[in-house]
Amino acid sequence: MSDYEVIVVGAGPAGYVCAIKAAQLGLKTAIVEKQFLGGVCLNVGCIPSKSLLKNAEIAHLLRERAKEFGISFENLTLDFSVAVKRSRQVSGRLTKGVGFLMKKHKIDVYMGVARLTAKDTLQVTDEKGAVTHLKGKNIVIATGAQAAVPGAWKVDGEKVVTYWEAILQEKLPKSVIVIGSGAIGVEFSTVWHSYGTEVTIVEMLPHLVPLEDEEVSTELEKAFKKRGIQFLTNHRVEAVEATPNGVRVKVSSQEGEKTLEAEQALIAIGFRPNSRDLGLEEIGVKISERGFVEIDERMATNVPGIWAIGDVTGKLMLAHVGSAMGIVCAENIAGADTVTLNYEMMPRATYCQPQIASFGLTEAQAKARGYEVKVGRFPFQANGKALGLGESTGWVKIITDARYGEILGAHLIGPEVTELLPELTIAQMMELTTAEIARNVHAHPTLSEVLMEAAHAAEGEAIHI
Repeated sequence: MSDYEVIVVGAGPAGYVCAIKAAQLGLKTAIVEKQFLGGVCLNVGCIPSKSLLKNAEIAHLLRERAKEFGISFENLTLDFSVAVKRSRQVSGRLTKGVGFLMKKHKIDVYMGVARLTAKDTLQVTDEKGAVTHLKGKNIVIATGAQAAVPGAWKVDGEKVVTYWEAILQEKLPKSVIVIGSGAIGVEFSTVWHSYGTEVTIVEMLPHLVPLEDEEVSTELEKAFKKRGIQFLTNHRVEAVEATPNGVRVKVSSQEGEKTLEAEQALIAIGFRPNSRDLGLEEIGVKISERGFVEIDERMATNVPGIWAIGDVTGKLMLAHVGSAMGIVCAENIAGADTVTLNYEMMPRATYCQPQIASFGLTEAQAKARGYEVKVGRFPFQANGKALGLGESTGWVKIITDARYGEILGAHLIGPEVTELLPELTIAQMMELTTAEIARNVHAHPTLSEVLMEAAHAAEGEAIHI
């Protein structure tokens, strides 16, 4: 039996980052992964999907906007399978990079299924059935989550799929019904529609991307309508079934029931944690009714020596949040200086077209909490760089506390807004105000000038509108 100071179960963005940080802090560390280094994010999630979205951006430009840029051609051919193959190459390169980092930091890697047999002991079973026993002073659960699918809906991997099958398939569906309009739903809708697929989104709540500021949702709906992406909000899915030619989806609303048909259906209604069959309950670790591992601000569970990070905790199911949790966890284990994470102020990014980025409170949430709200807003239509790029849809909206000038949140929709968000999140973290953002000189012409202008607007009046 091998002894370690830290054993991390799960090698996704939460787990492998935690392992690296633990090793950097001088702790003897091992990591256990049942399938592939890098987890869902690097292999079948955030990374390959961004590769597909780049292909989709080019496809949309050539199919719908070529004349605008003075480009003409005959017999345009778009090979979706090549886009998928490129995404696999990108994913493979980063996955190999994680393996290199494990070696660099002298982290022992065990491939297999882990199960706790005691609060300090793991049993790891590899694909051949061989069993290895590991002993760890600290064990970190970073097993992530998987697509939530109602029991009556049968995923067959061909006609009814989750993100996993969708991101690996090389065949472009002719028509798709996307169930759910969170990040996965709207990103796949963007990809497929850019290649000519007929897309219909079904969303149970009143707006697309329902967790975003309502104005962001409305702006995205306008953009999707303009593109020709169909959507049904305030519609509940009652049944999903495969047919000889594709799928049949029954939906209901206040107006009654109707049936939608397509070649394929994507289920993108959320995630459930991978907390079962790990032996957690047997050693007394508290699990919520929804299956999430309960932790404190240190990432510690109620059982000393057992920690949990990332999606399995349900705090905020985003890769970068999992990585941040991993670092804090390792620092707490090592007794090093660390911080307490504010999940409400974590950045959120959605890579549909136009992109969405946000953090903190929406305008409605801020008002509901009793703040006297001041809003600074600036549109990309008045930004020279955006006009030059031909991507002037959207705007930046900064929510502040009128009394003290505190930044309460920001909501962006438009070109490359996921790259603009960090200036605002660091400003909030360092307790800067919009007055200071407005005084910061921004290079011209850049998209980042919309942040400066929105800050000016929050302080009284934008310069260029």
